[in-house]
Amino acid sequence: MQWIQKGMLALAIGIISACGGVQSTATGPVANASGSNPVTATPTQPVSTAAASVKVLPERLSMPGLGRDRTVRLYLPPGYATSTKRYPVLYMHDGQNLFDAATSYAGEWGVDETLDALAKNQGLELIVVGIDNGGDKRMTELNAWDNLRFGRGEGALYMDFIVKVVKPLIDTQYRTQPGRESTGIMGSSMGGLISQYAIQQYPQVFGKAGIFSPAYWPAPAVYDMTASQRPASDARLALYMGGAEGGEAVDGYVRMVAQLQKQGHPAGNLWFKQTPGAQHNEAAWRSEFGAAVQWLFKE
Repeated sequence: MQWIQKGMLALAIGIISACGGVQSTATGPVANASGSNPVTATPTQPVSTAAASVKVLPERLSMPGLGRDRTVRLYLPPGYATSTKRYPVLYMHDGQNLFDAATSYAGEWGVDETLDALAKNQGLELIVVGIDNGGDKRMTELNAWDNLRFGRGEGALYMDFIVKVVKPLIDTQYRTQPGRESTGIMGSSMGGLISQYAIQQYPQVFGKAGIFSPAYWPAPAVYDMTASQRPASDARLALYMGGAEGGEAVDGYVRMVAQLQKQGHPAGNLWFKQTPGAQHNEAAWRSEFGAAVQWLFKE
């Protein structure tokens, strides 16, 4: 692993880039090239880039204890419709940003395109369940601990929603491999933080975690939890960080990797990578998703 100097990009910019939602196009008077005779700009409808195998569940799901409901998106592998196989499942946060540029905040992960290619070239087939983020509730929903700046942590209730509402629904309606050894969870930024919480809090549910650009800074208690509720020794942990994500982010990542190693998490079940120059954005996560998911779900 190559260690690099701290990046200068502020982490706050990256946190904002990870938030979901469609960027709007402004309307109103716009001058022509000569500066006269203004015309009215017409907003353009974003073009969907999601594969045909991606769909939105028809009903938003109620989130017990939070008084909200949530959109859930689903990717099915290419062979699903013509087979009777059961498939591993990867649960991912920030569903708006996973499959479709039309719903993403700052570009998409390309999860569907990457997995279609891996199915064709490597034989790796997964179901992916994307849970949309809660917009202005994202910073609390994806944090299991209270934070003076952002408010009371709602991560425990959010994860209960995934474990007790979303997963049973998916396991009932689709051909899944429901065991922990075939079930992963993954996210970036605050989604990386809650993914680490999830694999430590629910070791009976998740056997794999993709922890991308984790935002440990709003929840320093995660280090204590990792010491007291260590990940199961057979749990696969894939940690990634961009070298230009900012000193606080990089320092937290380095600290966590070192802690996991010192605690004795088996080297064969720990994948970590720091990419020089990479920033806190979907383009970086997209570039590393394929390698991480292949490692997480390899036989």
